[in-house]
Amino acid sequence: MSNQPSRRAILSLYHSTLRTSKSFSSYNFRNYFIRRSKDTFRVIQSESDPARVKSLYAEATRELAALRRSAIVNQLYGGSRLAVEDQKPEMTRVDT
Repeated sequence: MSNQPSRRAILSLYHSTLRTSKSFSSYNFRNYFIRRSKDTFRVIQSESDPARVKSLYAEATRELAALRRSAIVNQLYGGSRLAVEDQKPEMTRVDT
């Protein structure tokens, strides 16, 4: 029988997926992938069949690789921030 991924491996994959999702510069993509990541890992968490957990884990690993590539492209061609995002305050000089 093949081994089921450990709890630590699943949590590590979850954190990597969330970290990568948060690296998108586009607000809509970022929120979509964060929500999708949480939903994916909720399914893995609720699954009790070891074979199904292993296949879901393998699928999530492949999705993380694609997500990383997409995040890099999004960072390269990301646009300006939207009005719904927290705007970075402008730096003003205090000495003048």
